[in-house]
Amino acid sequence: MTPFACSVHTHATCCDGKSTLAEMAAAAYAAGVKYFGVSCHSHTPIDLDVGYVLPADMTDYRRSVLALREEYAGRMEVLLGLEWDSQSDITPEGFDYWIGSAHYQRQNGKPYAADWGEGAFTACRDEAFGGDALAVAEGYFQEVRRVAAMKPTILGHMDLITKLNAGNRFFDETSPRYEKAALEALHAADPSATLLEINTGGMARGYRNAPYPALFLLKEWRAMGGRIILTSDSHSADTILYAYGDSVALAKAAGFDKSTILTPDGPVECRI
Repeated sequence: MTPFACSVHTHATCCDGKSTLAEMAAAAYAAGVKYFGVSCHSHTPIDLDVGYVLPADMTDYRRSVLALREEYAGRMEVLLGLEWDSQSDITPEGFDYWIGSAHYQRQNGKPYAADWGEGAFTACRDEAFGGDALAVAEGYFQEVRRVAAMKPTILGHMDLITKLNAGNRFFDETSPRYEKAALEALHAADPSATLLEINTGGMARGYRNAPYPALFLLKEWRAMGGRIILTSDSHSADTILYAYGDSVALAKAAGFDKSTILTPDGPVECRI
């Protein structure tokens, strides 16, 4: 068994993906995936999310994923998952697993997106934090900390705030303020309950040349006794296992020699 047997952070056209559930499952099977998880975005009451997240009533979503499970029975395990957002108005219950993620921070009653473009970032910086870009990152990690404390199965792209920050465009990722905020968020996670994902989604969409999270966070997670899982955050059928090799290299640089696969019977570790 290798990490390439597992892809459980995936999206389809029922949220913001580009491929249908059937197309995603077929691509996973063709790629040799043995454990395929669907994790569409949970509903939120945020206007910007309309058309990009699941409806509050997830009956059809559950039915569709479970139909895939039946279709691939004996060939590929299909897991029913959810990427739960910190601003969601539903609870992540009744799933095989859930990914806890922060895509927004709410300041003065207004939600500001972490990854919806330069305009969203600069608006948060200027309207909520008086032009202090590092304060935007600190606010974001407060949200991640809240999610991490909920003990999700997987903590999703925990430093998503760096998606648009190539070359330290907005803030210095080596700043003590930045590292302190990120580490405090990580320390809120329970290593015995939560997996930290190494996520290549930002690479697949051309924003980054390395996976999330940063090496210093992975090293700290290893020191905490935490486990990792490789994910592609795939939004299309051609990225099911995107840049897993880069994730393996990053994991090894942080000192890991094992990754985790999600199975119907729970997490199983394998060599990388």
